[in-house]
Amino acid sequence: MDNITRVYEFLKECGTYYVATIDGDQPRVRPFGTVNVFDGKLYIQTGKSKEVSKQIAANAKVEICGFKNGEWIRVAGKLLNDDRIEAKKDMLDHYPELRRMYDENDGNTQVLYFSEAVATISSFTAPSKEIRF
Repeated sequence: MDNITRVYEFLKECGTYYVATIDGDQPRVRPFGTVNVFDGKLYIQTGKSKEVSKQIAANAKVEICGFKNGEWIRVAGKLLNDDRIEAKKDMLDHYPELRRMYDENDGNTQVLYFSEAVATISSFTAPSKEIRF
């Protein structure tokens, strides 16, 4: 299994993970649930009208964290915007319930992919594992 798939599967099994951004000098954390692999990259999804989108545009460095079965993952890196319709459509096709709020052609749907990313999987009972992608 490749590194991106390992990270994707861990986050998918978490269901909910948390995205941390910076808003000026204040950290901001909120729950997310969308994660996808497209074109060999790990993606998340939001709306361009949301504060999280504005925070990422101002500072692309983010960290996400998820927890499942006594293990947690932290993924640190930069989130880069992908404005291609194909990337948005693929995300929404994997999360059809979001189509009540988003559409790949609405001008609001935003998909972002990780660049320069390092994931760390940790637990209280085993050494941490680092995954670069």
